[in-house]
Amino acid sequence: MQYQLAQLNIAQFRLPQEHPANADFVNNLDRVNAIAESQPGFVWRFTGEGNDALDVQAFADPLIAVNLSVWTDIQSLVKFVYRNDEHKQIMRRRKEWFDKLDFHMVLWWIEAGRIPSLDEAKIRLELLRRNGPTYAAFTFKQPFAPPTGELLNPFKDECA
Repeated sequence: MQYQLAQLNIAQFRLPQEHPANADFVNNLDRVNAIAESQPGFVWRFTGEGNDALDVQAFADPLIAVNLSVWTDIQSLVKFVYRNDEHKQIMRRRKEWFDKLDFHMVLWWIEAGRIPSLDEAKIRLELLRRNGPTYAAFTFKQPFAPPTGELLNPFKDECA
């Protein structure tokens, strides 16, 4: 069986999403999402009524924004998140818009071709919070390979 990597990351706005202080983030979201979609290894991303998920209230706190996507492998996601200059430029400014969350990102393997639900993603984030990194819910710092659960170095291509 083939597997793909699902990822959820959440962010908690400091101010309501529509506040002018968040304009640079909101106005760049379509551009950054288009960059993600053009990356090798990108498979799918969750959207709400528009081209992003900012209108979806997945948590009780209305200030929490969600990003759920699927990638062919962990290296493709690492390259986008940590090596893409345009994504890094936005990420460097995250403290302007978002509060720090202890658990804001989770990764897990899914069967190729399956689309994860937002409810499943929330469960995976909670598993990570409760148990730390496991095969069922892990992070870039302690990733697992599909499907055996062996430890994996997502930066191996960068170190070669």
